[in-house]
Amino acid sequence: MLTRVLGASVALLLTSAAPALAVPIDDPSPTTLPAFSGTAAVARPVTPTIAPSNPFMAPNPSSNLHNDPWMTDAYPDRPGPLGRDLQATSGAMPLGLCGSLAFDSHGRIVSVCPSVVNPVTARVIDPETFEILASYEMPGGPNQPGPGAYQNFTGGGYFFLDRRDRIWSASKTSHLLVLAQRDGGRRLVKVGDYDLGSVLRADERVTSALPDFQGRIWFVSKQGGVVGVLDPRTRTLRSIRLGEEIENSFAIGRDGAYIVSDKRMYRFGLRRGRPHVVWSVAYANSGVVKPSQLNAGSGTTPTIMPGGYVAITDNADPMNLVVYHTAAKLRRGVSRTVCEVPIFERGASATENSIITAGRSLFVENNYGYQDPFSDTAGTLTTPGFVRVDVRADGSGCDLVWTNSDVRAPTVVPKLSARTGLIYSYEQSAPNTWFWVAIDAHTGQTQWRRYAGSGLTFNNNYAGIALAADGSAYLGVIGGLVRLRDG
Repeated sequence: MLTRVLGASVALLLTSAAPALAVPIDDPSPTTLPAFSGTAAVARPVTPTIAPSNPFMAPNPSSNLHNDPWMTDAYPDRPGPLGRDLQATSGAMPLGLCGSLAFDSHGRIVSVCPSVVNPVTARVIDPETFEILASYEMPGGPNQPGPGAYQNFTGGGYFFLDRRDRIWSASKTSHLLVLAQRDGGRRLVKVGDYDLGSVLRADERVTSALPDFQGRIWFVSKQGGVVGVLDPRTRTLRSIRLGEEIENSFAIGRDGAYIVSDKRMYRFGLRRGRPHVVWSVAYANSGVVKPSQLNAGSGTTPTIMPGGYVAITDNADPMNLVVYHTAAKLRRGVSRTVCEVPIFERGASATENSIITAGRSLFVENNYGYQDPFSDTAGTLTTPGFVRVDVRADGSGCDLVWTNSDVRAPTVVPKLSARTGLIYSYEQSAPNTWFWVAIDAHTGQTQWRRYAGSGLTFNNNYAGIALAADGSAYLGVIGGLVRLRDG
């Protein structure tokens, strides 16, 4: 299958000069299952979380993989497909998974696309035709020791878009590049280059970089757990080393950065320009790298909530959804941990995706069992599961509201439209058979499914869904991009 994908990619590269509608992704084994099941929904809004707008990032919810500085993975105002005459389309692209999708001020899709065989490339993509309008080849370098290439997201897996439609992305050479659009999105040019290597060892790569509300760029490294701060104006670098792995991105609040390692949850602030630990707490950890996980630790980017809370999942067995108080100091007798709620079943609970939040609600997806898509185990079905947990209004704890034991979402970063009240996910319903799926955020019931395609090329491999302003849902897959919208 990989040979076939590479062949198709070469053919596409040879014809990429033509500005026509992109060739659809090849569907080698169309499903015998119904292309659509369930019923169209009637929009039932949920209470949204309104994250603050960071002046150094593109306006919410279009700046990064998780939508906003709080990493809510939710859209307060944008609709998603309701399920009426659903149109599922795709566009084939040169091999390189565009896992993080953002939208510029003109509605164009912007992404940085790692690959197991090609260089990492930044791309500007037409959302209607799937044409690659511009691309920029990022400087390359070897991956550091750790998980396989299909699970290595350093040097481009995370990026952010600023208010001038510029891409800020780390490279595999431990530089932070700034790429600007020119000629109406037809060119990407480098306008900034910051060398972070002075605080990183040769085998360390940057996982993610994000600006705080004053414009300083925070960044973290996978190996060694370096937490650094760059002042772009002076190019001054300050950092500390945790000696722990940081596999995920992080959340930015007005009061600091919220970072999770494979050992602890942290809130960081600045002291004389240098990162310092405001508080930290160890979370429960089985010490096991569960199937789908990148390491033996939390698989979530921290999610900030209203009311002074931040949430992650731990690595216990079964896994817990854990909520912490964010305050620097707590009243006497108040525990840092608000709740630890066991979710999913013992021996079958893991997630490698950020938690969705809306109001006091948190939504978590089970990814347990995902395997290397390029191996003989590709197509193995994962353990189903989706849950909703609500923080009590008085902050005295949390309650499990519902569990969906129906949806099998191997790795997708799901998204919630508060306007429709639907959670959008992407599941492998049968081996190598991929469906879009919507879940009612109120009840946890599966609302509908819509066939996307079959085979390796329709595997999203940890990529995240993004909702456009017109209500379309987009997702990067190994073969290109897929789109879902109401007819």
